[in-house]
Amino acid sequence: MTFDFSILATGLQETGISMFLGSAVIGAVIGWGFKKFNLIYLAMHQVDTTSKRNGGEIVAKVLEAHNIKHMFTLAGGHISPILAAAEKIGIKVVDTRHEVSAVFAADAVARMTGTVGVVAVTAGPGLTNTVTAIKNAQMAESPILLLGGAAATILKGRGALQDIDQMSLFSPLCKYCVSVTSIRDIAPILRTALQIAQSDTPGPVFVEMPIDVLYSYELVKREVGAKSDGKGIMNKIVNWYLNNYVDNIFAGAWEPVEVNPLAVHIPMPTSQQVLKCVELLSKAKRPLILMGSQSTLPPVKSEELVRAINRLGIPCYLGGMSRGLLGAKSDLQARQHRREALKEADLIILAGSVCDFRLSYGRVLPRKAPIIAVNRNKDQLHRNSDMFWKPAVAVQADVGTFLVELSEAADGMKWDPDWAATLQQRDKEKEIATEKMATEETETHLNPLAVLHSLEKILPENAILVADGGDFVGSAAYILRPRRPLSWLDPGAFGTLGVGGGFALGAKLARPDSEVWIVWGDGSCGYSVAEFDTFTRFKLPVMALVGNDAAWTQILREQVTILGTDVACKLTHTDYHVVAQGYGGVGYVLKRENSSEIDSMLNKAREESQQTGKSVLINALIGKTGFRDGSISV
Repeated sequence: MTFDFSILATGLQETGISMFLGSAVIGAVIGWGFKKFNLIYLAMHQVDTTSKRNGGEIVAKVLEAHNIKHMFTLAGGHISPILAAAEKIGIKVVDTRHEVSAVFAADAVARMTGTVGVVAVTAGPGLTNTVTAIKNAQMAESPILLLGGAAATILKGRGALQDIDQMSLFSPLCKYCVSVTSIRDIAPILRTALQIAQSDTPGPVFVEMPIDVLYSYELVKREVGAKSDGKGIMNKIVNWYLNNYVDNIFAGAWEPVEVNPLAVHIPMPTSQQVLKCVELLSKAKRPLILMGSQSTLPPVKSEELVRAINRLGIPCYLGGMSRGLLGAKSDLQARQHRREALKEADLIILAGSVCDFRLSYGRVLPRKAPIIAVNRNKDQLHRNSDMFWKPAVAVQADVGTFLVELSEAADGMKWDPDWAATLQQRDKEKEIATEKMATEETETHLNPLAVLHSLEKILPENAILVADGGDFVGSAAYILRPRRPLSWLDPGAFGTLGVGGGFALGAKLARPDSEVWIVWGDGSCGYSVAEFDTFTRFKLPVMALVGNDAAWTQILREQVTILGTDVACKLTHTDYHVVAQGYGGVGYVLKRENSSEIDSMLNKAREESQQTGKSVLINALIGKTGFRDGSISV
């Protein structure tokens, strides 16, 4: 850690005051100091120059009061006091092999627990490495507190180590961005940040922690180079400036301060809105619900939401974090042929689902059927409604609360008894066709559908599935059935690759008794397979299945068809199982030669993980089928 304040010896550029000597200059400096250094506040609040405490301790105290159990990080000198204080107070500090994985892990914890995921990274490149994951969290509506180190406030813009304009970088990505300039501000700023992260539409917040608000008074003053004496008016002014700069940071630092959580604001539906929706429902025979991730947010618990859906009795398509809400098998959940179902529905409830690319910007919604849209976010509530669709009722409110209240108000309503049965029959027909395709031999290697069907058969009831990839994971989404609520993690609307290692880390920490499976494409595996080292160091056994077809196949398929070239789309059948072994895990390889042993090898891998406590990676060499080519309608 170094501050290097020697630049101040040649002039106090920040003052904007001429350095001519004389009483006018001294008076101007003192007058400016009242504003710059809060001299009145300094006169009223003592600075404890002997205290060994630091700002990191207040950070940890606030997080503890907010029931934060985990902090994810990659070490850096700018943030070391935060990490040390968190560890001391009992918050588990988990360091990853890349900052982006630290954010993904915090994201997973936020989704799985309903609390704020916390990540602390060092300044400059430490923070720039998080940008993709923070944007992903913004679009996935995950409440994350990003604590970022920074150069000392006095040195910003002067060429300090790892100094960049971090506020401009994160302002478009976060709901709240602020830089702390004094220790007394740490607690109120963090309380506000944690409140904002969870309020209305959840999302990431960024609190910048300059290095001089995190270390002790003695160390900061020594590094600043402030002295109590000095010869000559120039040195006296410099020392006066530096001493007041440091004292302003520490004034009132250790006075009692409130650390408990502030009230979180959650928009709620009105009774009039619910009754209007009940009126529309009373005229429907074939209603349909499209569930999005917002339905899983607090305050409604999953069990209560499941009861509400069953009470309504309306068929549902589940997307994002709502996958698994109704268990592996439910008479109300439809999984296939969504486009056909939308055409036939006579009322549609968008319960947190957004009319973006996932619903073809609203073009797949029928023109004649009334649409009830529910979303906490006003922009998402009306996304593309000026072009391709229009809601009959738009409710800006918590999705779970709305569905619970709607189920109570519509209790006893009945729909066409053949409606749900028709959707279930289509699902069965599609599944039979898929199972048949899974038995076909591919030109090379294993049939990916066969591998996925084998995984589906051996998954335990407590399994958590982490989806990270394109083509292989796209197939998995149709075959694998999440067993219970909050048991499916995918990137969300941003479509980010590389979430696997971080998501699995956060999920295993949040639910240590669950069996966490990463379903990886071989391309996406390369992003975060290094987190097997993190699994090993923290004794967190994670399972991973890699669909290894030696290509970026989701891109390859269309690129070759449209442009006639496979440029930049080819990989090799890398020994990912050996990579996992190098990081302290266990590796298996599945080839055509042992195709008859897929089930037994998957079970063997599970047993070894349970017995040894090690993470396991199964490298499945797969060929190609027509499943993702549209030969079977999806």
